[in-house]
Amino acid sequence: MTDIRGILFDKDGTLIDFNATWFAAADAMALVAAAGERALADELLDVAGYDFSVRRFRPDSVLAAGTNADLMALWYPRHAEAERRALLDEFDRMTASGGLAEPVALPGCQVALAALHSAGYRLGVATNDSTGGAERTLLSLGVAQMFEAAYGYDAVANPKPAPDTIHAFCDLTGLKPAQLAMVGDNRHDLEMARAGGAGLAVAVLSGTGTLESLAPLADVVLDSIVDLPAYLARESAA
Repeated sequence: MTDIRGILFDKDGTLIDFNATWFAAADAMALVAAAGERALADELLDVAGYDFSVRRFRPDSVLAAGTNADLMALWYPRHAEAERRALLDEFDRMTASGGLAEPVALPGCQVALAALHSAGYRLGVATNDSTGGAERTLLSLGVAQMFEAAYGYDAVANPKPAPDTIHAFCDLTGLKPAQLAMVGDNRHDLEMARAGGAGLAVAVLSGTGTLESLAPLADVVLDSIVDLPAYLARESAA
């Protein structure tokens, strides 16, 4: 392993419980898109990646890994650009509001982040949520002071799986991509790590991704970020 000095974390499914946090917001957005029609809203949720049979989001679906813009394109394919822009602004406000998507921290998240911060790692967030939503989550979890930056899909020209966020974090910190670890629960996270030349691609099984979907792209698969401080310590000492 190269000399890892910085860590970019995905947010949903990596720092927070994706299903517990996001169903209410996804359902509210689907109802808006369906003009209040419950049956149609359920169809929109299904096509975007919510599996009602198991009450979970499907791995790598639009709801699990995409942006609000991706959701707009899926649900409003025939709307004019100005109308879609207005709806996208509304969706961003909805997902950034505490009432609809109150972050539920994954067990041990704050302790693991504190350990990594104390060890001197430069920490950032790379999410396909909005930047405002990412910043609100860090504040809600009480860990914002440990992070140097939070990048949403609206903070870079091209969101995950493009490597723009890796480049932005390197520009900010002065680190090289090979000195970064990217940690996430979806293929988009690992594809970004590969595209950006990150030194370490870490998959976690705490979100919507599965071992089968993530292992081919990952350098290591962990149960959650709780295992990350010990893993990095072992690898650094090897």
